[in-house]
Amino acid sequence: MNKIEVILVDDHRIMCEGLKSMLSDSHEITVMGCVKNLSELLIKLRILPIHVILLSCYEPGDHDIEMIRIIQREHPQIKILILAMTAQESFILRTLKAGAKGFLSKDADRNELIESILTIRNGYDYYSKSISEIILKRYLNQPGNNNAQRNQPAGVLSDREMEVLKLYAESYTNQEIADKLFVSIRTVESHKNNIMRKINLKTTVDMVKFAIRNNLIEI
Repeated sequence: MNKIEVILVDDHRIMCEGLKSMLSDSHEITVMGCVKNLSELLIKLRILPIHVILLSCYEPGDHDIEMIRIIQREHPQIKILILAMTAQESFILRTLKAGAKGFLSKDADRNELIESILTIRNGYDYYSKSISEIILKRYLNQPGNNNAQRNQPAGVLSDREMEVLKLYAESYTNQEIADKLFVSIRTVESHKNNIMRKINLKTTVDMVKFAIRNNLIEI
């Protein structure tokens, strides 16, 4: 199995070393290095076959958004995962709009870091629990996203797929769902893929929205 090649973007050496240490014993991920800024990153991207960029954001601002846009424009095949020290709603939404595929808050642990990298490498978005809640609240507060629109049928899903959907909507991780249902993580991911295919969803957040519209979870 080919390893996922990751590069870190962080101008704090101690953070780089800490992140590399967290990922060092993963059998699925290889850290190809750590750079301090966009210029160094673009040089590395020209010579290394990077799959995922882990971008640390300490003081979220326009420079981070512009970096994401440039990476997406020049290397659209590479997935960008944000690790933010603050969870500002406006910044989260701007990073997603700019092209980031995942967003982790500062309280993420090693298991969640690895899970997020694997998830976005496989073509799906990933948001830590606290970030999902922020996105969800934003969705619920938008005009039109109310009970009157909860009418899309969920009858195409199997009973087990419905269980998995509800747990995702309640912000359980893949590992937590696997433990709760006594199945493997691979089985959980298979159910997730089937759910998204059957009801034409693209992201985990879309699954949460679907569950809310269909009264599958209580808000």
